[in-house]
Amino acid sequence: MPVGVPKVPFLNPNPEPEPDSAVEEIDSMEEKAIWLDLFNRLYRQRLIFLGKDLEEELANTVVGLMIHLNIEDPFWTQTLYINCIGGLVIPGLAIFDTIGFVRPDVKTVCLGIAASMAAVILVGGTVTERCAFPNARVMIHQPRVNDFDDRISEVGLEGETFLYLRDAVVQIFIERTNKPAWVVLADLERDTFMSATEAKTYGIIDGIYISEDEDEENLWS
Repeated sequence: MPVGVPKVPFLNPNPEPEPDSAVEEIDSMEEKAIWLDLFNRLYRQRLIFLGKDLEEELANTVVGLMIHLNIEDPFWTQTLYINCIGGLVIPGLAIFDTIGFVRPDVKTVCLGIAASMAAVILVGGTVTERCAFPNARVMIHQPRVNDFDDRISEVGLEGETFLYLRDAVVQIFIERTNKPAWVVLADLERDTFMSATEAKTYGIIDGIYISEDEDEENLWS
């Protein structure tokens, strides 16, 4: 039986005056702590997670959260952690556009895998703030008809629109990686898998996490 999402305490960032003793302080903190599920607690620290297949509901949740956090504090950097095998094209582009729309920098971090449209979101992070963990994998390819799911007829998506969206994805990789168009087009013709180091060389990410040291010089490679 799954344990579900764990709950963690969240303390009021603007507490009342300090108690007279350490014991009173501990009791006061326990009484005032609000127990939130793990991800809600992390959202308050501007840590957002993309860990499922990209569909409309998930994309709308991520977009809404990013815009809400932007309104709440337009200067606090948001971090989007990505472990996703991709999904639908249009929801993925919605998140990509929102990253450029919100005022704070958006750091994109690949842990596990960022494939297909998830790779588009990864490369869409703020330049110099795109990174991956050492054992992460990145996979790029051009959009395919099945990336639109079976609802292609419901939205009246024609061949011309599909070609437009494919060209939009190609242009994103060209602009964000500074690779020549012919290189990007060739690599998108097939499933191109990369290690974190290869993704950095390609220009999809800017660095690789190598430690948890608070010193920025030891954080990146």
